[in-house]
Amino acid sequence: MFTNKLKQQWAEGRAAINGWLSIGNAFTAEIMAAQGYDSITIDAQHGALDYSAVLPMLQAMRASGVTPMVRVPWREPGAIMKALDAGAQGIICPMVNSAEQASEFVSYMRYPPHGQRSFGPTRATFAYGGYGVSANEQVLALAMIETQQGMDNLEAIAATPGLDGIYVGPADLTLGTQEGRLPPGFDREEPEMIALLQRIKEVCKANKIRACLHCGTPDYAAKAIGWGFDLTTVGGDTRLLAAAASASVARWRDLTGAVAVHSVKGTY
Repeated sequence: MFTNKLKQQWAEGRAAINGWLSIGNAFTAEIMAAQGYDSITIDAQHGALDYSAVLPMLQAMRASGVTPMVRVPWREPGAIMKALDAGAQGIICPMVNSAEQASEFVSYMRYPPHGQRSFGPTRATFAYGGYGVSANEQVLALAMIETQQGMDNLEAIAATPGLDGIYVGPADLTLGTQEGRLPPGFDREEPEMIALLQRIKEVCKANKIRACLHCGTPDYAAKAIGWGFDLTTVGGDTRLLAAAASASVARWRDLTGAVAVHSVKGTY
């Protein structure tokens, strides 16, 4: 049976850094997992991938010992259970707006009598060995709060038995609570958005569950950890690749004095 290292890390009072995968490629997953993250999340909601990519990506991350998680497309039992069967040790579920929805989500994560997860851990059995109902105690259920309705029901959601934490996506939280007044994005500095983040963190602490935040930069992530968040995601494969490539090209042009020329000359 496996021990969820992220859960253990939290129990020891240590905050965690999470990586993010949106590119459906096992080699990319392997590279990211080797960089020292505590956990890595495969984004099956907005990422350029589906289950046929999720499985080999989970396999590629196994050697690193990182805690593998999946953000599923929706609160749908088949997708949640299949990701767990593939070896995900945590599930991030989007758009949880009520205690009823949170309870439903949690029920898909756990085998009876604590839930309604169907038994068939096809890959998890080989990845971890001895995989059975004891997985109930190790898999992490993280609900996303992204709307005004979710904020209105925050206390009830956080009190859901079996919920391990709340994961905040600032872009959707901004869209969902500010009625179009603010553009979506990470690393919010507006006082009203910071107040929402602080409230989520405080409610999580009061209910003894984990507060997690998606961030765009290490500086903001460190600030969020200072506020009391337990996990911060910093960037992701697409943004990191684009930033590193852009910086490399810009540096080359600075050193050589070459000017970018972009032209399209038709088919050749």
